[in-house]
Amino acid sequence: MKKEKQKGEKGQNSIANSFMKALKSFSTSIPILLGIILLMGLFRTFVSERIISSMFIGEMLRDTLIGTVIGSIFAGNAINSYIIGGELLKMGVDLFAVTAFIVAWVTVGVIQYPAEAEILGKRFATLRNVLSFILAILISIATVTTLMVIK
Repeated sequence: MKKEKQKGEKGQNSIANSFMKALKSFSTSIPILLGIILLMGLFRTFVSERIISSMFIGEMLRDTLIGTVIGSIFAGNAINSYIIGGELLKMGVDLFAVTAFIVAWVTVGVIQYPAEAEILGKRFATLRNVLSFILAILISIATVTTLMVIK
């Protein structure tokens, strides 16, 4: 009986610890999310929908390539890319471009390339980024095409 009570207390402690860690993680994410939301507000103010629609003309390959290039340059964590991608969809950007942007944002690291090349080697970093870029295009086309077939 005493062992069962100790197991119950350990379980409660682990749940409480897990909850506190999740709460701490969430609280550190809030400033980042607020910053992204504020930046998107500035982006919407200074970059009009007309400019966005002139970049993304609805042509699958061209829009996908542009989305991949933009996502590759402005890399970051996935949560931010979802917010930005949602805003781009609201502005009328094609789903191919937004999907490519999100995949490239998370997988390709142009900004991190110098550090990655220094730590892991130039050949590895180059090969990983080139393959990630190509795969971002292919994955976005495959994903959106699959979604169209399912509808």
